[in-house]
Amino acid sequence: MKHRRGFNPLERTSAHRKALHRSMVTSLFRHERIRTTKAKALEIRRSAEKLITRAKVDSVHNRRIVSARLFDEGIVAKLFTDIALRMKERPGGYTRILKLGARAGDAAEVVILELVDYKLDTGEASDKKAKKTAKKEKKAAEKEDKKKSSEKADASETA
Repeated sequence: MKHRRGFNPLERTSAHRKALHRSMVTSLFRHERIRTTKAKALEIRRSAEKLITRAKVDSVHNRRIVSARLFDEGIVAKLFTDIALRMKERPGGYTRILKLGARAGDAAEVVILELVDYKLDTGEASDKKAKKTAKKEKKAAEKEDKKKSSEKADASETA
């Protein structure tokens, strides 16, 4: 039975475990998807979901609590401005665990821990974005050329 077993200590000292939690949760929010072992993912998921729930209400108190549990202030801002807004209507269950199988070296079960609204970036999407930005830059350059030519024409007419 699992009575009075509040969490998995992951065979680490409390300071090491706290640092592990902070770094992995920070990485999860930075990349929105991390690859780790199943035992770590189950523990990190608990921490991450509590922080996302805190971030849904943007207050100074909540920001201070969240920033005490993360390493990077930029990630705190991303959590409050981007991730929490995407999860606003969701009542819970902000993460998902995808099983990958056993690791070759020690047969540890490896999983992917990701936010539920994570969309895998395929090559096609990045190609479309590159084409769009190239078109925008080309249009902007053409507008600049037209402006310069009209200014030159105005200057030559006044002289």
